[in-house]
Amino acid sequence: MILENKLNISDQVELSKAEEKISKQKVKQLFDSGDIDKVEVGTFAGLAFIHACLFEDIYYFAGTIREVNIAHPFREGNGRATRIWLDLILKQEIKQVIDWNRVDKEDYLSAMERSTVKDIEIKALLKEALTDKINDRSLFMKSIDVSYYFEGYSAFKTEEL
Repeated sequence: MILENKLNISDQVELSKAEEKISKQKVKQLFDSGDIDKVEVGTFAGLAFIHACLFEDIYYFAGTIREVNIAHPFREGNGRATRIWLDLILKQEIKQVIDWNRVDKEDYLSAMERSTVKDIEIKALLKEALTDKINDRSLFMKSIDVSYYFEGYSAFKTEEL
């Protein structure tokens, strides 16, 4: 069953493609305008900052992605939203982001699945992919595409929209 939506699309495949295209266009626009750096990362950011000061590494931040995954606040797009949100927190707090191009899809999905029991694997996987290229447009656009690819979306390249 397709929920009512603003696009009045009733076909799941068509809706998925429209969602991918529109959201990639929006995130590209946010990056190009510089507004992405103005996004308030919310209540979790305050907690993340406190922990960053105490632990000074990625381990808390990677645990945060696990917690949001468990909470699963959205009907669709939890993983994508969480990965972008995590990068915003990392960029603001420790001046690094994850180069998602260096994260293997199967390793990531397996580590996320197991992270509810033991999160050391996801933390190590993400720490290994950290980079200080926080303003690299090409890296950002490719990372958005990889994030969508992790969830089976690859109809559009963000850079080409």
